[in-house]
Amino acid sequence: MNGAVGFLETIGLTPAVVAMDVMCKSAPVGILQVEVNDLCGVCVKITGPVDAVSAAMQVGRRIAEQMGGKPVNHVITGLAGDAERAVVSAREYNPLIQQEVVFQAEATTTPNENEKGNDKMSPENSYALGLIETQGFTAVFEAIDTACKTANVEVIGKEKLGGGYVTVVIKGDLSAVTAAVEAGQSKVGALGKLIAAHVIARPSQPVLELLPKI
Repeated sequence: MNGAVGFLETIGLTPAVVAMDVMCKSAPVGILQVEVNDLCGVCVKITGPVDAVSAAMQVGRRIAEQMGGKPVNHVITGLAGDAERAVVSAREYNPLIQQEVVFQAEATTTPNENEKGNDKMSPENSYALGLIETQGFTAVFEAIDTACKTANVEVIGKEKLGGGYVTVVIKGDLSAVTAAVEAGQSKVGALGKLIAAHVIARPSQPVLELLPKI
């Protein structure tokens, strides 16, 4: 594998998704894969020129730290061929959490080095995304019900990470998603633990391709 491979591992899906969006918008990198385990961990794997991957890792780590994701990050230059067989994972279904645990875009490419970042937008992703992540199903179900009653938003995904971590993803215009997430997260405290809540305006294409689907 030419260039570099960067790994950003977080606790919780929301810090990983937000970091992935910021990394793609800030530097010419491609998303290799996103892999989750059954202990609340998410590893985002990116690839591209060494300088770009290093810069993206710094930005991604900073936002993940701000969100309480306890990130661990590392960059490998010139990944060994044999090592690549372990790093790039095959599709895998985890029966414990009853879902796929390796996500990969249908066509992952590394942007040209002269491009600022991989943040090209289309009319289809001019909306915002909202993520509400809790520890406990009851809390997230109440949160998402409140969110949907508060504003005109659409539920598009749900992801379990084990350890009781559950994330629900919504979309809509920015004002609606913001209001919905704020209302939803306010309901979590009495029923469970809020891990993270965030709104992404105009998400990058790799984020849209790798999001969990309902």
